[in-house]
Amino acid sequence: MKLRALLCVALLLSGCSGIKFNDSHQSLGQDSRVQFIVLHYTASDLERSLSLLSDKQVSSHYLIAEQPATIYRLVDEHRRAWHAGNSQWNGRTWLNSTSIGIEMVNKGYTDTPQGRVWHPWSEEQIDALVILLKDIMQRHGLTAQSVVGHSDIAPQRKVDPGPAFPWERLAQEGLILWPEPQAVAVHTEIFNQQLPTVAWFQQQLAQVGYAVPEHGEFDQETRNVVAAFQMKYRPQLYSGELDAQTAAMLLALTAQISHQP
Repeated sequence: MKLRALLCVALLLSGCSGIKFNDSHQSLGQDSRVQFIVLHYTASDLERSLSLLSDKQVSSHYLIAEQPATIYRLVDEHRRAWHAGNSQWNGRTWLNSTSIGIEMVNKGYTDTPQGRVWHPWSEEQIDALVILLKDIMQRHGLTAQSVVGHSDIAPQRKVDPGPAFPWERLAQEGLILWPEPQAVAVHTEIFNQQLPTVAWFQQQLAQVGYAVPEHGEFDQETRNVVAAFQMKYRPQLYSGELDAQTAAMLLALTAQISHQP
C-alpha cells in the first residue's frame, strides 16, 4: 500500500495522474481571479515590443500593434504575466496576480527643447482595444471600475499610457467611469470660492482607488497621484497642483462610484 501511495504522489507531481474528476456539481461561491485590466504603452516599435514581451522576464497577456491593429496573445489569461510591478489599486497590491495586462505599441513621448511631446494613438488600435476590453470584461464579469492605467496603479514611477491616450473614448463605450460634465461645472463654481483641504483631496483620491498618503500634507507623493488623476481625466493640464476643477472632477467621480453596485 505504501508503494502504491508513493506511486500516486509521483504521478500527481508529474501531471499524468489519470485521475477522473466529477464536474457535475459547481459551487456558487466563486468568481474570476481577474479583478483588473491594466493598460500600458510599450515606448518602442512593434519588433522591439514583441522581443521585450516574449524573450524577457517582463510580459503581458496581450500586445496591440498600431497599423494594422493586430492583437497578439502572449500569455494565457489564466496565467500570471509580469507587467504591473510594485502596484496598488483599491487596496489590492502587486496586481500581477489579479490583473490582465494589455500593452499597446506607442512610443510614449519624446523630450524636445520645446518640451515633452506625446505621440498620438492610432484610431484603428483604439478600436481593437475597445473590442478586446469588452470581450475580457464580459467573460470575467468586470465593471467600469476595473480598467486602469499603469500610471493609476503606480503613480510614483509610471506615466503610461499617458495624457494623449483617449480615456474619454473608453468612457463613451461604457468601459470606465467618467465625471459627469454638468456636475463638474456646478462643483467647480463652489470650489472656486473655497478649495478643499489637502486631506479632502487625499480621501477622495483614495476612494477612487489610488494609493495616496492620508496625512493632510501636500508632499511630492501626493502631487504625483494628483498628476496621475489629472493625466487621465483632464489631460490638458496635469501639473499635479490642487485646483477647483480637479476637486470638482473628484467629487463627481466619487459620487458615481458610491452609487455603483
